[in-house]
Amino acid sequence: MNEKARTGMTNIIGEGTEINGKILVPGSIRVDGKIDGDVTVSDQITIGKSGFLKGVLLTRDAVVAGRMEGTITVKNRIELQKNAKVNIDLKCKLLIIEEGVVFDGTCSMDNANPNSYKKEEKKDKANV
Repeated sequence: MNEKARTGMTNIIGEGTEINGKILVPGSIRVDGKIDGDVTVSDQITIGKSGFLKGVLLTRDAVVAGRMEGTITVKNRIELQKNAKVNIDLKCKLLIIEEGVVFDGTCSMDNANPNSYKKEEKKDKANV
């Protein structure tokens, strides 16, 4: 069984790997290394315990166990796991925070109007 079939991840940024720039992911990604830049993920991003993301993120779902800094838009659900450290301006529909998370920043939640995310997504696609 290959790695993609086992984990459901289509991309993995390994520990010790550093990437700077704009990243477009048609699928899911796991980050155990460092990314500095703009990241757009069509499905889910997972930031592992050793992972660090700094920049602008647009994704459907996110699971964070590592560190994040920047502006984050999650169209559906974000889960901040124990020991995650984030300094973010977050826009999401559903937020889960486990005990032990350090959250510094802002959070805007929009359960009443899911169409607001579609408008933002169209804008992003037009700029790609």
